[in-house]
Amino acid sequence: MMSKNLIILTFTAIVLMLVQVLILKSFVIFGVGFCFLYLMFLLILPLETGFATAMILGLLAGLTVDLFYNTLGIHAFACVLVMFLRPYWMKFNKPRSGYEINDLPMISNYGLGWFVIYAFPLIFIHALTVFLIEAAGSQLTGLSILKSIATSLISLVFIIAIQYLFYSKAKR
Repeated sequence: MMSKNLIILTFTAIVLMLVQVLILKSFVIFGVGFCFLYLMFLLILPLETGFATAMILGLLAGLTVDLFYNTLGIHAFACVLVMFLRPYWMKFNKPRSGYEINDLPMISNYGLGWFVIYAFPLIFIHALTVFLIEAAGSQLTGLSILKSIATSLISLVFIIAIQYLFYSKAKR
């Protein structure tokens, strides 16, 4: 089971990174909404992923995006922050039946409601971090918050759509 998840995660990471840096880099809605689809890879890492491993994967994912976006470590910092907060949020946001060993935290395993409550705050923290650092203390805090909300909603919708389109229903 774990090797199947490893194959799924590796393929997902490669495809999402390529889509992010080649297509979504120039995808902006009304100048405020971006799509950070690559976060899906970090969000669906198995619960068994070690803390250090998750932090390193967050760093690598963020640095990859930073390389193509010319953002000098902003995405890397935001991804590491999300990976730092993720295990605490997952403990707080446990599904009623608990987590299953080797299950990926996806809609097909835990349902849409759980996934939205799990993913949206982490996506929002990532977006808020990116846009506040980008604003660098200027008077653009309101715009940064607006961009964070719009980006989080757009990213979440795309992540949900990808899961429904490409990932089969669990055996439940």
